[in-house]
Amino acid sequence: MATAAIPRPEVRSSPTAYEALKNHFAEHPEHRPQHPHKWDVSRSDIYYENTWQPIFREMREAGPLHYIPESPFGPYWAVVQHKAIQHIESLPELFSSSWEHGGITILNRLTDEELAQSNIERRELPMFIAMDRPQHTGQRRTVAPKFTPSGMAEMEGEIRQRTGELLDTLPQGEVFDWVDTVSIELTTGMLAILFGFPWEDRRLLTFWSDWSGDTELATVRELDEMRWGFLHEMGAYFQSLWVERTHDKEPGDDLISMMIHSEAMNQMRPEEFMGNLVLLIVGGNDTTRNTMSGIIHYMDKFPDQRKLFEQNPDLIPNAVQECLRMQTPLAHMRRTCTEDTEQFGQTIKKGDKVVLWYLSANRDEEVFEDPDRLDITRENARRHIAFGYGIHRCVGARLAELQLRILLEEMHKRRLRVHVAGDVERVRANFVHGFRKLEVEVTRF
Repeated sequence: MATAAIPRPEVRSSPTAYEALKNHFAEHPEHRPQHPHKWDVSRSDIYYENTWQPIFREMREAGPLHYIPESPFGPYWAVVQHKAIQHIESLPELFSSSWEHGGITILNRLTDEELAQSNIERRELPMFIAMDRPQHTGQRRTVAPKFTPSGMAEMEGEIRQRTGELLDTLPQGEVFDWVDTVSIELTTGMLAILFGFPWEDRRLLTFWSDWSGDTELATVRELDEMRWGFLHEMGAYFQSLWVERTHDKEPGDDLISMMIHSEAMNQMRPEEFMGNLVLLIVGGNDTTRNTMSGIIHYMDKFPDQRKLFEQNPDLIPNAVQECLRMQTPLAHMRRTCTEDTEQFGQTIKKGDKVVLWYLSANRDEEVFEDPDRLDITRENARRHIAFGYGIHRCVGARLAELQLRILLEEMHKRRLRVHVAGDVERVRANFVHGFRKLEVEVTRF
């Protein structure tokens, strides 16, 4: 236990990132990004409207990767086939993840001229997913023990209890929002436990996750000050937890305590501390949250598969993998080419931005038969790359799988059938791929 309680800094919890962006574009419609190239899949409307599948299908049929010469994020290579993404992920020296080259999203690193023009300082958040070896190795190794099989075994009972208790409170016979009531509540609670975060403030984690994970928001210079203000408040709040934990007589097993007692992470600069917080919050929040919503959406869309799940709970582990494949909660990751290279018959130049579209790879007809269909008996569902591939594969993948499996098991135990019964609103973004609202009604089977 902590020997001293450190006062928490004042933080805001509004407006949400979604509200701020929506209001900005309502006032400045001329600021909406323009996408003249037919294969520029950085456009957020195709994910919001769920019309992205035929565009990627056409691209896959034409080849493994394509050069997109202009977009609001500058020129980039779109890698769309499963095999090509795995190949590029297996060459981390040639295709860098480092924040110094531009990091892991399609966003541009602002030039000195752009910074001067906007009258802002360079602000960057290094994080271990956006580092190359050897820095990546040491920092990842610090948090990895939390996500080992033994770590999962320790957490399973608590996750099951929290999931069951929440499902028991769901209203019968009335419509409610699954995203807010279930997906956000379960994932935010899990994050709070991982960080040892004050339970009463846990919704701040979702708020900060949305402000830090929205790529379109990050392109709107007029919202920079607000965005960075919120991220600094996040950093200050976590700093108070850090100081508190340094007074603990015995090291805790939460992620902050693990950082404090790690040579690779206990001397982090403030920006690096904030960057790794963003990584762990977005990684732990958005991926699981959006797959928990995706499971409900796809089971409703494919009632034959929902019936299979209801009849045979032994299919649950494979159903988790298939739902991860179908949802793909992070649409892309980006790499930067470090030297001229020839790949798949194309010349990629040093400094070129290479965007790996995971959600396209997970619908690749060469790997997955009838890929746009949910099939919880699919024999190779585990070949999905929703968690990435290679040295940067999601460190928390096992925890995400555990939470999703327990959710389905506890639903089955209670014979809960969830119907989509109202509004379905998707996230308008090209990075986080998920649901903002999913109105449902619960019955029994």
